[in-house]
Amino acid sequence: MLSALKLRDFRCFQALETEFAPGVNVIVGPNAQGKTSLLEAACVLLRLQSPRTSTLGPLVRIGSVGLVLDGFYAGNHLQFYYSSRRKKLALDSVEQRSAADYLKIGRVVWFSNADMALVQGGAEERRRYLDFVAVQLDASYRRHLRDYETALRSRNRLLKQPGAAWRQIAAFDAPLITAGTALTEARARLVEELSPHAAAAQLAIGGAAGEALALRYVPGVGDNFAVNLEASRDEDWRLRQTRVGPHRDELALELGGLPSALASEGQQRTLALALRLAQARLIEARHEALPLLLLDDIFGELDLNRRNALLAHLPSGAQQIITTTHFDWADTAAARVFKLENRLLTTA
Repeated sequence: MLSALKLRDFRCFQALETEFAPGVNVIVGPNAQGKTSLLEAACVLLRLQSPRTSTLGPLVRIGSVGLVLDGFYAGNHLQFYYSSRRKKLALDSVEQRSAADYLKIGRVVWFSNADMALVQGGAEERRRYLDFVAVQLDASYRRHLRDYETALRSRNRLLKQPGAAWRQIAAFDAPLITAGTALTEARARLVEELSPHAAAAQLAIGGAAGEALALRYVPGVGDNFAVNLEASRDEDWRLRQTRVGPHRDELALELGGLPSALASEGQQRTLALALRLAQARLIEARHEALPLLLLDDIFGELDLNRRNALLAHLPSGAQQIITTTHFDWADTAAARVFKLENRLLTTA
């Protein structure tokens, strides 16, 4: 579990320090007080990435040089410093040259109202979901993703330069194909493993007969990445961008055999929750260890039945940190409750 968390110059907080309990922790407070930022800090401490933004720059408090996160998870001391000029990691007070060992410590599942974008948003949202899950399951995935993104940026940069020769552009095809093939294979396996967990979760928290949830991976490389990349050469040159590859992947969601776009808002909300629950169940199954569950103010958008069904379907024994404006509908006898107001966090 995450037993302690300290942060400095993170989002709206100049400094904050707190301890969490096993089981359920509830942070109650009005909007715009920093509840989401506290959960985000916990996620960044464990995973070195934010579920809300693709870069870490926006996390640094305005007017500050850099941010500091410090905490204890499963008995390990984690420390992370970030600024625009440098990044520093320490595990049990030993500075780390790479993030590999650091990222083996904790795993996270993040729930928020923004998860509706998993259903209603573009394919990029669903690719980010797959990536966030995959890096917690496969130690090599993060490296493949970085290698692919580096090759893709370089190739696209040259495509935008009018004087670039094709042999310069094609020099990035081999690393693009190597890393891209690894990503495609990993994502295909991931979707296959997620599918039964997602289907079970969708039925458990509000589904009905005939509303089975199905996940389908649609690779952006087609049936043969190398062949299709070469075939797209003229079109790439005309549009000045790489049109074939995992950056075009899609995770198709179907409910009762129909595209999720045709589902009601309630069904779509349940579907988004099911994807997060599937992530939690898969991490638990693969690692035989429970992830930290971060639930950001999601209950206000759910009816009472779905609220209780979600709580009942969360992995038993997992530590939960929940933010909400009120929690009077639930039994908090076994929970540690905090109040957050004026950037101060106190035990209720």
